[in-house]
Amino acid sequence: MPSMSRRTLLRSVAAGGAAVSVPGLLTACSSGSGDGDVSNAGKKLAPWPAHRPATGPKPDLAPTEEGVQAGYTSYPSDLAKSVSRTPGDGSTVRVMTVSFGTPPKPASANRFWAAVEKALGVKIEYTIISQADYQKKMATVMAGDADALPDVINMFSGFTLPREAQFVQRRAQDLTPYLSGDAVADYPNLANIPTHAWRDMGRIGGRIYGIPLERPLPGSTLWINQDMFADGGMKEGWTAEDFTAVARRGTRGKTYMLGAAAQSLFGNAYHGAAHNAPQGWAVTDDGTFLAGAADERYKAAIAFQAQLRKNGSYHPDATSISQIDLTTLYYNGTVGSMQDGFGAYLPKYRESQGKMTPAAALPYSVGGEPGGIVAARRSFGYTILKQAKKERIELLLRVLDYLAAPFGSAEWELVHYGVEGVHFTRAKDGSPEYTELGEVENNTNLPLKYLAEGPQVLFVPGMPDAVRALHTWQGEVVPHAVRNASFGLQSATNNSQGATLKTLLDDTATGIIAGRLPLSEWDATVKKWRSRGGDRMAEEYAKDHEANT
Repeated sequence: MPSMSRRTLLRSVAAGGAAVSVPGLLTACSSGSGDGDVSNAGKKLAPWPAHRPATGPKPDLAPTEEGVQAGYTSYPSDLAKSVSRTPGDGSTVRVMTVSFGTPPKPASANRFWAAVEKALGVKIEYTIISQADYQKKMATVMAGDADALPDVINMFSGFTLPREAQFVQRRAQDLTPYLSGDAVADYPNLANIPTHAWRDMGRIGGRIYGIPLERPLPGSTLWINQDMFADGGMKEGWTAEDFTAVARRGTRGKTYMLGAAAQSLFGNAYHGAAHNAPQGWAVTDDGTFLAGAADERYKAAIAFQAQLRKNGSYHPDATSISQIDLTTLYYNGTVGSMQDGFGAYLPKYRESQGKMTPAAALPYSVGGEPGGIVAARRSFGYTILKQAKKERIELLLRVLDYLAAPFGSAEWELVHYGVEGVHFTRAKDGSPEYTELGEVENNTNLPLKYLAEGPQVLFVPGMPDAVRALHTWQGEVVPHAVRNASFGLQSATNNSQGATLKTLLDDTATGIIAGRLPLSEWDATVKKWRSRGGDRMAEEYAKDHEANT
């Protein structure tokens, strides 16, 4: 099998986004005395920004109101212009984001960086934090001096940051006057961000403090080696029993049908959704919040995975291997599947050419009930601005408006591919292809895409059949998406204790699936979780939900 560079793997992991495993906890920190009231209950709620869809190239495959994405089987030949003037004034903008790539070349030697600065009309001082260091760095930033804050900060959703909402409320600019309702019309690309992304980002104290990074509806996905699963007997409309049989049949020697990364709970998200277990929280018609951990279907999913592990279908390093190393095993055929974010489809198809055929797995049914899929939080984090004068905030919003340019625009192409003839050339179908320089100077290593980004679409350069397959898959599974009812809501207990309480549940689930703990331990852990804060979270989410309804 051809080898793969670490740079390629990092890009693959970055695209997966929310499915990347999360390391240890962040020590709770505070940026001032008192907790602050971040709940939306009892507040006058700022209207969401008025959605004004951008005009641009018509997709080849239409989106749906339910959440199926627009699909492009070829790259648009006539790019739109989404920004009318250079947004900046020559000043310096200090930014900070998470990164899943290797550190970029310095600005003085980076032609991609220089091209973006020229287009934006600002100098960019970039603090780039690796995913592994994000929590530690954010602890320092959140506890530090307000004057030392960067102008622009990405609040990455892959972690639970204790007291995050309080920090944002105290230190970030209230963007309500600039973006709420029709005010967003001054920033057309931000107005193009769909309401579902703003809603899943949520308000703080009734106000809008951030700009969401929109993401598609499908979340954690089981990516399979289609040939291996077909050889194992995979079929349309398969059941949990069929899944077990296919996994056992395809596992032999040093090949395992199921791969999983450390802290992914053996790929629990896919199996929990297939069992139709609530993904975190469910809400009843009367507004009562029910914890997914206390649902018998979630416990059944854990038991199902424990049996899969016991019969040898999982790779033996499922509790210790990194997502990057698991990706290597997936591409070289050592494992037949891996859980990753749906956004990982682009590298999955691009990097596997000539090696294997990837596919997003359909959920299996349980007890005659069609299985569900994980509905992602439609906001992969959000961007906040340091408090400043009106003119400065407007400048920063213009910069972010440029970065949020939609697919099919000249601005999108620059931010995602760089300069034609320098960072990319065009394939016969017009699709951008990275040059050797573009492989090291790009939007992964200089992660502008985590500051602002337009609505995502389905597009795989030079692979129209992959786009059609993904669009068809979405059409089948999106109606069965299981959404976490807490998305966009505030809970003081979750803000302060959520990370610790989640670890309590996750460690027990991993222990049961790995065979270190009996299944009976789950009920005791859930009881402990509820008494330590789970029940308070349910009450707080219910109040916030009522306020937002």
